[in-house]
Amino acid sequence: MKESDLEKKLVSHITKLGGIAYKFSSPNRKSVPDRLCIMPNGRAFFVELKAEGKTPTPLQRHEHELLRALGHTVLLIDSLEAIYAIA
Repeated sequence: MKESDLEKKLVSHITKLGGIAYKFSSPNRKSVPDRLCIMPNGRAFFVELKAEGKTPTPLQRHEHELLRALGHTVLLIDSLEAIYAIA
């Protein structure tokens, strides 16, 4: 499945769960995750979307490590199953 199709499914799923899936970008950091998901009860996490079988670039992996080191959750989503595992 294409990354853009997965992204639409992610946004729909997060919305159904009562959350918001912001498109995330930073002009000075091109490697930030694709979405910032804000969920009920104060839960938030970043999502990197990839087409099935694709992997993050080294720069994206580095950015994910930085965010995790700061205590944030970064999910890699490359399938519908991974989207529907978000609860």
